[in-house]
Amino acid sequence: MSKIKNLISRARPSSVPVIYVQHLFGDRFGITIDGTPLGEIHQAIAPLADDVVIRKTTPDSFLGTNLDGVLKDKGIEKLIVSGFQTEFCVDTTCRRAFSLGYRVVLAGDAHSTYDSPVLSAEQMRQQLAYVYSFWFAKVAPSEDISF
Repeated sequence: MSKIKNLISRARPSSVPVIYVQHLFGDRFGITIDGTPLGEIHQAIAPLADDVVIRKTTPDSFLGTNLDGVLKDKGIEKLIVSGFQTEFCVDTTCRRAFSLGYRVVLAGDAHSTYDSPVLSAEQMRQQLAYVYSFWFAKVAPSEDISF
């Protein structure tokens, strides 16, 4: 969380828009977290009044949302991505952004996940960085990302 908080604190003084994507699950799994503490954005990185919050119900932050329109309206061509869950939301969103023509930078130390029965969280992060070294995004440590 501290790496994401640091990215946000460096983006704002540079007038770089901070856009939050809030995952609320959906009826596909029979669960909803909308309106519950689990569905809230953590207070350590809470949005400010002028920040945009996009609400989604799939791993793809563009699917069924106005994210692409918001980015185009703001003239944004490069995305710096961080967040949770590496192998689902982070990966799907980075790949979709690349396919839509955005330049994508993944903050390599500012995304996370849980261990799975197949791979540890760290192995998933390393696998994503390896794949992205060929396609989809530039992976960089958060402290090396400039605004």
